[in-house]
Amino acid sequence: MKVLIVEDEIKTVQSIRQGLEENGIVVEYAYDGESGLQMIRSRSYDVVISDIIMPGKSGFHLLREMRAEGITTPVLLLTALDSTDNKVYGLEAGADDYLAKPFEFRELLARIKALARRGREPGRQDRILVFQDIELDPDAKSCRRAGRDIELTPREFSLLEYFVRHPGRVISKVEISEKVWDLHFDTSTNVVEVYVNYLRNKVDRPFPVPLIHTVFGSGYVLKVKE
Repeated sequence: MKVLIVEDEIKTVQSIRQGLEENGIVVEYAYDGESGLQMIRSRSYDVVISDIIMPGKSGFHLLREMRAEGITTPVLLLTALDSTDNKVYGLEAGADDYLAKPFEFRELLARIKALARRGREPGRQDRILVFQDIELDPDAKSCRRAGRDIELTPREFSLLEYFVRHPGRVISKVEISEKVWDLHFDTSTNVVEVYVNYLRNKVDRPFPVPLIHTVFGSGYVLKVKE
């Protein structure tokens, strides 16, 4: 399971992150709503935990923009604003659940697991990602091509998922570094090329039609070459 925490209180993020990771959950985080929204747009999460009052974009605005863009990832609002009006407003904005601070971690964990199960129900539009004969399941972190299972590392899966979510678009090395792995691009390293090559060895070279192509001087693109 993969969870995104959007919260401007560093101690709260650290506390939740530690508890979730101890329960085998992969955690990513953002300290403001705008950064959180960019991560949600470019990556796949089972659950998003968001505070309401944050610098810049509030949790309410984050929710409304997600839903307006058709992003259906379950969202749990975690906030000190526990009045009925705020709860109603949050739910109407598109929240799936609401937990007021302070809270018991066990309750937070139970709610996260319940939301993740709900997100995997049949009919979720974003459950399986498909491009040509590639099938990705972001929940199970599984990959198949032409009916054949392909074992990918977490970093390889994240890279392929980003390509599949942006087919036909040239993606630069800087974008891959910053959007896929949340790293500042270092021109002195070839880590992006290395992982693209790893991915090609597993996803492209065993099959007759290559899908990952280099655009010299620009980056990479996932497409069927004419």
